[in-house]
Amino acid sequence: MKLFVTGAAGFIGSNYVRYVLSHTDDEVTVFDALTYAGNLETLRDLTDDPRYRFVKGDICDREAVTEAMRGHDAVVHFAAESHVDRSIVSPDEFVRTNCDGTNVMCDVARRLEVGRFIHISTDEVYGSIEHGSFKESDPLGPRSPYSASKAGSDLIALSYVSTYGLPVIVTRSSNNFGPYQYPEKVIPLFVTNLLEGRKVPLYGDGLNVRDWLYVEDNCAGVDLVLRSGEVGEIYNIGGGNEITNRDLTERVLRLCGAGDEMIEYVTDRPGHDRRYSIDCSKIRALGWKPQRDLDEALATTVDWYRANRWWWEPLKGS
Repeated sequence: MKLFVTGAAGFIGSNYVRYVLSHTDDEVTVFDALTYAGNLETLRDLTDDPRYRFVKGDICDREAVTEAMRGHDAVVHFAAESHVDRSIVSPDEFVRTNCDGTNVMCDVARRLEVGRFIHISTDEVYGSIEHGSFKESDPLGPRSPYSASKAGSDLIALSYVSTYGLPVIVTRSSNNFGPYQYPEKVIPLFVTNLLEGRKVPLYGDGLNVRDWLYVEDNCAGVDLVLRSGEVGEIYNIGGGNEITNRDLTERVLRLCGAGDEMIEYVTDRPGHDRRYSIDCSKIRALGWKPQRDLDEALATTVDWYRANRWWWEPLKGS
């Protein structure tokens, strides 16, 4: 199979490409605009693989997408603006990339009669939940420009199933972490700050709850959905690791050999969702489950950042 993977010079997409190349015989074309979070250095270990090809391009550029996508069997659409804080400051770019870009991708895919279209989304589209866990059929309640633009992109993609018959499937994952994550996100930010001897900024009271999913486990889930998921369906992918941001911070501090004195409490983010939680029974019924224990995966992640300063130091201007 020939896969067209957007946004794969970024975090989850690059890990997904590695997963595919190491677990299948598929060929992969990476299509990425190389914005601030896209980095060819993230893919440099793949450049000699004959099954890998890179094309620079913007998912909002219909002509470029059409030329690059032609001849592929399936699309896995990771490309998105994804940082909540940036969306609060500059929402326009999030709507353009996440909504307009997804529409272009779907429209080109249906015109080229692509056989499978996997749209990658987030648990943040559901909003905050005090008790219980969101199921795929629950109404959406996004509370930031980022999550609202992703909710919009989900609806756009799914509309192409009923309107045009495009074989779309949506995945919504919880918070990912692991190698090659841009150091504006909480775990790589905290780890790299501590490796530099700097404090870590913890929002508010630190009691917001998130479910943490090791990126390779998410990639396995996405790939399973690509090959075995049902068209028109949504699949939640979560790690089953709900902890407070304070608990997460303390675990990272211990792994980096630091104490609580390295925590700097900062003003909370506007509209900061209190708790995310998703029910993953649907994808588990396909045979998926997380393979990595949270503490083991966190230790692996810290070790990776410790060993790969060449990758993240230029991104932080260190």
